[in-house]
Amino acid sequence: MKKNQSYFVAGLLIGALLASSGFAMFLRMQKQQAMDNALSGGNQKITLKLGHSMDVNHPVHRAMEHMKERLAELSGGSVHVDIYPSSVLGNETQCLEQLQNGSLAMTKTAAAAIENFIPEMQVFSLPYVFKSRDHYWNVLNGEVGQELLQKGESKYLRGLCYYDGGSRNFYTKDKPIQSPEDLRGVKIRVQNNATAIAMVKAMGGSPTPIAWGELYSALAQGTVDGAENNLPSFTTNKHYEICKHFSLDGHTRVPDILLMSTKVWEKLPKHVQKWVQQAADESREFQKDLWTKKTLEALEEAKKQGVKVYDVDVQAFADKVAPMLQQVENSKVQSLLQRINEVN
Repeated sequence: MKKNQSYFVAGLLIGALLASSGFAMFLRMQKQQAMDNALSGGNQKITLKLGHSMDVNHPVHRAMEHMKERLAELSGGSVHVDIYPSSVLGNETQCLEQLQNGSLAMTKTAAAAIENFIPEMQVFSLPYVFKSRDHYWNVLNGEVGQELLQKGESKYLRGLCYYDGGSRNFYTKDKPIQSPEDLRGVKIRVQNNATAIAMVKAMGGSPTPIAWGELYSALAQGTVDGAENNLPSFTTNKHYEICKHFSLDGHTRVPDILLMSTKVWEKLPKHVQKWVQQAADESREFQKDLWTKKTLEALEEAKKQGVKVYDVDVQAFADKVAPMLQQVENSKVQSLLQRINEVN
């Protein structure tokens, strides 16, 4: 009798365990179904998370806010974007990883930062690829630029649009850079990027990779003699307090890219995908205008702070690094360079 009771109790325990396990699995399935319904246009509203590292006053963040507003209007309020700026959800690399696993819908990255995922993006880090700002945007909005946006899909990264990152220029503490010869022996902070390092070396400078957040103190302490970036970044980070010489050599134009997780994108119905793309495209035009105004304001601010701004012989700099373009080993990048050159 006792033996039968033991079997009965054991059976009850096993049954309870199976029931609780089954219920937990049921809850997980329900939760996943709710998420899928939200993304596939079920009865629930769709919420897309966007994380990035920029400050809320940056033109790129303001463009994202514009996209959020337009997407809400286009969808009649059914599609909402939650924006998390200033690295709240992680740094650039961490946000890219979250896109790849589908836990984050969108992020912003510089084209140079995803060369490891998309080798063809190296074309943006090469010097003097673009003849002018108009040529730059004709390329980005044309066949070449749109092809590059989709190159990351195999890595679960879908490009939605480009944002203007302006032209990068040299600025220094003591000695103005008015010709490539002026760079000889000068320690210039660069991004930790092989192409940027090679460019400064080709001009005779001494490239020194330093994290952006550490640059102000590196300039103040004399670790480097100067750096290179766009005007808004120069003034926003108050590098004018140390560097009083800014040269408009415009050696590179590296765009920012708004990326979306393909895992999230593919769950959206076609009409929602269309809304997202339209809102992104409109935010691009909004940001371009904003960037132009911001650059002019930055130029005036730099001069106001006692910075001498130099117009230089750009061709002299371009000639110095021309061999870099001829020696590019990646055949796909070489093909892109030829196609870019053919764009008006």
